[in-house]
Amino acid sequence: MQETHGARRRRLAGLVAGSGADAILVTRLVNVRYLTGLDSSNAALLVPADGPAVLATDGRYAGMAAEVCPDLETLVERRTAEALTTRAAAAGHRALGFEPHGLTVERHAALGEAADIPLRPLGHPVEELRRVKDEAEIGLLREACSITDRAFEAVLPRIRAGVTERAVAIALERAMVDLGAEGVAFESIVASGPNGAVPHHHPGGRELQRGDLVTLDFGARYGGYHADMTRTVAVGEPAGWQRDLYGLVLRAQLAAIAAARPGAETKDVDAAARDLIDGAGHREEFTHGLGHGVGLEIHEAPLMGYDKTGKLMDRVPITAEPGVYLAGRGGVRIEDTLVVRPGGPELLTTTTKDLLVL
Repeated sequence: MQETHGARRRRLAGLVAGSGADAILVTRLVNVRYLTGLDSSNAALLVPADGPAVLATDGRYAGMAAEVCPDLETLVERRTAEALTTRAAAAGHRALGFEPHGLTVERHAALGEAADIPLRPLGHPVEELRRVKDEAEIGLLREACSITDRAFEAVLPRIRAGVTERAVAIALERAMVDLGAEGVAFESIVASGPNGAVPHHHPGGRELQRGDLVTLDFGARYGGYHADMTRTVAVGEPAGWQRDLYGLVLRAQLAAIAAARPGAETKDVDAAARDLIDGAGHREEFTHGLGHGVGLEIHEAPLMGYDKTGKLMDRVPITAEPGVYLAGRGGVRIEDTLVVRPGGPELLTTTTKDLLVL
């Protein structure tokens, strides 16, 4: 992986070269990990437009840094960003770029005090590099999604009347870890009956009842990469309106997946699903965007929504997760993680989308 991380730093250096800054200070920990392989709670990275990068971390991670990225010079300092800012000034850099979304106002002021060098916000260059995944990253996502699929299958027998939402959520999360996940990708959602009308419902003590639709939104984290899948199931025979609503959301999701091709506008992919839902009279009940990118974070670029701009590219993993939420009655959401490919999307979550009656 050293070669991979080195290539990523070189691509970032190329972006810095055209930015007006002489170097960039990377302080977002997820971006430091992407560029070095070091997963820590305290690190920063200095990437010059010309010359070798320098890593800074504290003594807790010095040994790990020596093992994971031996090709990088490493400063062992508690105040990592300040140490690298001082290093940039000493190297004669005339302007230092930084990640404005990765620094608090207080930390920015501390950098200004650390060394006499102009600081320039450079936007989100590392996130732009992270948008398109290499095949090794996709392999990690594929395994995270496989664990997610298998955990759902393992927990299906537990989803029955009388079991609480919280118990189902705990069972899902335990199953993912037992199947090899390093952790969960996010707090699992289990929303039963009328709670299904709340897209981000927190699973509580409500017991599942016959006649409920139950929405389960969850994912495993593997090798740092996040899976994201949602399935809605029925406890007992569903009513006609529930089957109709499920069928509508499934058609919308399949339309969005079919539209997810390289070069497609993100808003057009969203519209492929949203127009079907609008046409069925549920315009106001689809309350969020179609989906988002996934990777080292559960929410990454691109964001998929009617008001979002940008185009999809080959090897960009995204979610497609339309939903309809009827207040006081319940809701349906169906979500998959997929990778945009020239020949059509590669689905990474493969659990059936047939309405399961449990």
